[in-house]
Amino acid sequence: MFRFFENLVDPFSKYKELYNPPNTIRSFLMDYTKPFIGVFAITGVVATLAAASEIYLIYLLGWIIDIVSGDPSDVFKNHSDFFIWAIVFVLIVRPLIFALDVLLINNTLMVNVATLFRWRAHKHVLRQSIGWFENDFAGRIANRVMQTPRSAGEVVFQVFDALGYSLAYVFGGLILLNSVDFRLMLPLAVWFLLYLCLIVWVVRNISPASKASSDARSNLNGQIVDTYTNIHSVKLFAYQNQELDSAKAAIEQTRQTFAKEMRLYTIMDFGLNILNGLLTISLIGVSIFLWYIGEATAGTIAAASALAIRLNAMTGWIMWAISSFFRELGVIQEGMGTLADPIKLRDKENANILEITKAQIEIKSLSHHYGLKSGGLNKLSITFRENEKVGLVGRSGAGKSTLLKLILRFYDVEAGEIHIDGQDIAHVTQDSLHKNIGVVQQDSSLLHRSIRENICYGKSNATESEIIEAAKKAHAHDFILNLQDEYGRKGYDAHVGERGIKLSGGQRQR
Repeated sequence: MFRFFENLVDPFSKYKELYNPPNTIRSFLMDYTKPFIGVFAITGVVATLAAASEIYLIYLLGWIIDIVSGDPSDVFKNHSDFFIWAIVFVLIVRPLIFALDVLLINNTLMVNVATLFRWRAHKHVLRQSIGWFENDFAGRIANRVMQTPRSAGEVVFQVFDALGYSLAYVFGGLILLNSVDFRLMLPLAVWFLLYLCLIVWVVRNISPASKASSDARSNLNGQIVDTYTNIHSVKLFAYQNQELDSAKAAIEQTRQTFAKEMRLYTIMDFGLNILNGLLTISLIGVSIFLWYIGEATAGTIAAASALAIRLNAMTGWIMWAISSFFRELGVIQEGMGTLADPIKLRDKENANILEITKAQIEIKSLSHHYGLKSGGLNKLSITFRENEKVGLVGRSGAGKSTLLKLILRFYDVEAGEIHIDGQDIAHVTQDSLHKNIGVVQQDSSLLHRSIRENICYGKSNATESEIIEAAKKAHAHDFILNLQDEYGRKGYDAHVGERGIKLSGGQRQR
């Protein structure tokens, strides 16, 4: 049963990948949640039925009080069928409705919405250029990829578990009171209007406050991850105190933004308590007045009292759900700065696959200044012929690394062209370009995976013999056999730590 509901939506289903994702929160959420439209409709109907079943339970309470006020000997004689139905409803019908409701919300939506968002967000981020990553904290990017999907799941949860249910409950309560006496609707209607005013005030203030708080948390996360990533430099230069001072300022900024957000919740709770008191007094008071003048029964008072007490209990939960809803929208809006950022470095439409024949590289009048007026490369023309070994010599900042990045098309050139075997690299796919160029990086970079996975990263289908042969050619095979990580994995199965930290510099390079 659980698996059926968990598999109603495939979070990894194919979709049209956009270069320019929707940039408003409404269109962003609608685009991502398209696979859930049918489930949303069903869940909305079931949530309404769940609220209706609660209202009907209150109606049953009033009805029972009215009939037991008469002759006890006539109660079961005249109403036995209704008592049987009430028992069936309470023990079977209502639990089935609520079971279906929680299965759809918990096992279909909560499980899959965040998964779909996280998968598509990560996929979108990986399509960005190297330059895009160089302009942000890796920690902040990762934080947004992880937090935004969680918030999207929370938004969907609140819509169906709280907002949809509560609206259906209030309108069902109005219908119930109107069926008894339309005058009983007035206290609830007035309370509902005042409650909406409080909600509007909360929404207007909570959303920007939540976004500011989320921004502060992301910046703090990025800063701390940056410190941990460069911990060798921090320790080497005894820079702990300066890093602590910087972190303290960021933590204090996070505290201040969060404090402003929590002030709003305190005001909300105070206003809510006043409104709930007015609802209880007015609704029960009107029902007692109608009973006093002979226009209502004891069952009416019981039903009105039960509804007032139930709404009292619900309103705090509803208000918190609403504020949580908009708080999470603030987190999503903050995350959209990363997840909805357009892909600027793109393959041309109908781009060709790069075909290597001689491996000749021609640089024609190449200029690149990273958007500045000076620095970088300026009108460079050079040809690298097949089988040549070429060394580039120049002062630091002369553009040696820039030239390599442009040949790899990590950036689009600002002027000029780069051709490989007569093919303009701007008109071939980036994947085919990168697959045909082997690079030994200046900064040795390894993934926190096994030695085997790192060696075959450039050739995922490499055989074990090919992996060992490559290691031997790099004079790495012998020391690899002696490696063992903290989990007891040895040799080619040993994991190397983040960025290969567990290996020496020479071992990482090999």
